[in-house]
Amino acid sequence: MKKAVIIASVASMIDQFNRDNINLLQKLGYEVSVVCNFEHGSSTSNEQVKKLMTDLDNLKIKRYHVPIPRSMFDIKNMIKSYCLLKKLSFDKQYDLMHCHSPIGGVVARLAFKKSHQQGTRVIYTAHGFHFYDGAPLKNWIIFYPVEKLCSKLTDCIITINKEDYKRAKEKFCVKEVEYIPGIGIHVEEIQNIYTDIEKKKTEFSITNEKILVSVGELNSNKNHEIIIRALALLKTDTKYKYILCGKGDKEEYLKDLVKQLNLQNKVIFAGYRNDIKEILKLADIFCFPSYREGLSVALMEAMAIGLPVICSRIRGNIDLIDENKGGLFFDSNDIIECLNCIEVLLGNEKKCSDYSLYNLIKIKKFDINKINFLMEKIYLGNGESYDQCYSTSL
Repeated sequence: MKKAVIIASVASMIDQFNRDNINLLQKLGYEVSVVCNFEHGSSTSNEQVKKLMTDLDNLKIKRYHVPIPRSMFDIKNMIKSYCLLKKLSFDKQYDLMHCHSPIGGVVARLAFKKSHQQGTRVIYTAHGFHFYDGAPLKNWIIFYPVEKLCSKLTDCIITINKEDYKRAKEKFCVKEVEYIPGIGIHVEEIQNIYTDIEKKKTEFSITNEKILVSVGELNSNKNHEIIIRALALLKTDTKYKYILCGKGDKEEYLKDLVKQLNLQNKVIFAGYRNDIKEILKLADIFCFPSYREGLSVALMEAMAIGLPVICSRIRGNIDLIDENKGGLFFDSNDIIECLNCIEVLLGNEKKCSDYSLYNLIKIKKFDINKINFLMEKIYLGNGESYDQCYSTSL
C-alpha cells in the first residue's frame, strides 16, 4: 500500500485544516500518517486536541508527536524535530509528504531532502507567506530566502490566495505552483446547522442588541484591539454587543483595555469555542481586522452564514470580500476608518441585507467539493489551477 504523511507544526493545524485531506488520501488508497506537536502550541483547547487524537486512532491513522515549534527562535526543538523527521522519512519510506505552516514546512522539507531525491513527492501548502505586499522588511529578510531555498526541495507548492500564487509562480524554483482558494468549507452543512437562538442569546445576556462577532486567536496579528478602540469612539443610539471568540497571549491585555475604555458591558470574551457557527448565526456583522491572513476559514464561515463583513484591506481578505458588495474595508492601523465602517453597517439595514445575499452567493466558489476536486488532482500528480477547472474567476 502507498504511504502518505501530513506534517504540520501543531495539532490544531491538522484538526482545522487537514481532516478533508486525510479522508481524501485514504480514499485514494494511501496509508496515512500524521506528524505534529500534539502537546504544545495549538490554538484550540487541550480537550479538542485529545478528540483529534481519538478520531485519528479510530480512522487507523498513525500519529507521531514531534515538538515542532511555532517560533523560529526555538532552535533546540527545531533541531530535535529535524532529526526525528529525518529518521521517520528513512524508516517509513513515504511515497508522498504534504507539509503545512511556515516552521513545520521548512523543517519537514529539509528533513525529507534525501527521501525527496529518492522519489518521495513533496507538497507544501502555504497558508499565507509571511512576506507579502506591505509586510515588514524583517519578514522579507528572514522568510523570503528560506522559502525560496526550500522551494528547490518541493515538487508542488499550493497557494491559497492570488498574491502568493503570483509570487511563487514568478520567483520560486519549483516545478508546480497551484492556486486553490483555501481549504474549502462545507457550505451547505454550515447553512443548515441548527442553532437554538434564544438559548444562545441567554448565554450571552443578549436581548435586542445588534451583535458584532470576531473569531481568531487573541494575538497581535489578529489585531482585535482596533475593533475595541473603534467601539470606544462609537457615537450611536444603537445598542450593540461585541463577542470575541478565541484565546491567546493578548487576552489579558485586551481585557484590561476593555476596562480602561469602560466597555465591560459591551465586549464579551467568549474564549475558545466549539460552537462558532452557532454564534455566527446570532451575529449581525462580522469583524475581521487582521494584519496578515492566507485565506481565512473564519471569514469564509461568516460569509456562508450570510453576514456582512467589516475587515482589513489585506491579502486573502480581498480575495474573499468584494468591497461595497459583501463588506467594507479599512486599513489595519486606521481606527477612524474602522469606526466609519462599523457606523455604516450598524446604521444601514438595507446595506447589510444586500451584503448578506452577495456573500451567500460568492461563498459557493469556496465549497469543499470544489477544493477536494482540485486536491485530488494534485495528489494524483495532474493538478490544474482553479481557473482551469472553473471558468468563473474569483
